[in-house]
Amino acid sequence: MVKDCSRLASMTNTTTDEIEKIRNELGDRYAGTFDEVPQHTTRTSAVAGAARALDLKADLVVAVGGGSVVDAAKIILMCIEHQITEESGLDGFEVVSTPQGPRPGPFRNPKVRMIAVPSTLSGGEYNAGTLVTDTRRKLKQIFHHPLMMPRSIILDPELTRHTPERLWLGSGTRSMDHGIEAVCSVNGNPLVESACLGGLRYLYDGLLKSKDNPDDLEARQLCQFGSWMSAFGLQSRVLMGASHAIGHVLGGTCEVPHYLCTAVMMPSVLRYNEPATVNAQKKLAEAFRSPESSASEAFAAFIRRLGLPGRLADVGVSEDKFNLIGENAMLSVFTRSNPRPIKGPHDIVEILKLAA
Repeated sequence: MVKDCSRLASMTNTTTDEIEKIRNELGDRYAGTFDEVPQHTTRTSAVAGAARALDLKADLVVAVGGGSVVDAAKIILMCIEHQITEESGLDGFEVVSTPQGPRPGPFRNPKVRMIAVPSTLSGGEYNAGTLVTDTRRKLKQIFHHPLMMPRSIILDPELTRHTPERLWLGSGTRSMDHGIEAVCSVNGNPLVESACLGGLRYLYDGLLKSKDNPDDLEARQLCQFGSWMSAFGLQSRVLMGASHAIGHVLGGTCEVPHYLCTAVMMPSVLRYNEPATVNAQKKLAEAFRSPESSASEAFAAFIRRLGLPGRLADVGVSEDKFNLIGENAMLSVFTRSNPRPIKGPHDIVEILKLAA
């Protein structure tokens, strides 16, 4: 570590001593702590974190925690660079969907970078995008810049023992979403497929083992490796599909925890996409240790074994919200790249009804 480099770390700072350990080790190189990141990473928290970092003159951001903390750190880098301390200051920087593909906002290269120490399996640390919720419109938006990627990612299975079981298992399924949609993607390739299938096998086996024995650190590290490998498609700019599009809306619009979105949606997305992804789904079923089943059935059975909710009704999303979800999902860049074409909100509603 650079001697005069100050630090801004963020995590749930009130329930563990992990941040205190970091603070003690760094001594006067530690600038301060920001631990006010809520679920779904709001603009409000992002600009507050940036203001704190600017006030402390932090020259490195260290994100210690789950996916929301990592996403917050990413957007804080950009807010620091552009001196954004008001929510409206992020207007115009979000990724927009165009007929030519996703178009990122006009961010400059950030001078301040970050290190990520993930405590969950969400996998957001492995890509250069971030999800931030605009609470004014209850809409989750994507922001992207290549230098949002952490300079380093530290995987410590011991740290994850602090993570609640439901969050650990759910975030693992969310990481599997990256691998599943990459294998089924319209612009996938053999290298991405191989890495992602390997990651999915690691996650499948590791999550079941860590559920049976939460103290199994080898199983936890297996899950961490699986999260890393499953994210290879995102790193390679392979396009995601409907599960990502709908999941972002379920979080931003319906306040469903991000780590439960894949559990309730992926079996139905696989069913909808099966006509366009037959061969890919056979490989997925094999990765889920169920070659005789459909990928949809195998994943749904896996969710039941983990004890996670498997239907939209289980997470409080009723059919009266389906039309709004459909309309908002059509704003996502990933809706355009779903392997089975989605022509309008009615197609999204069809998928939602399968998951009702």
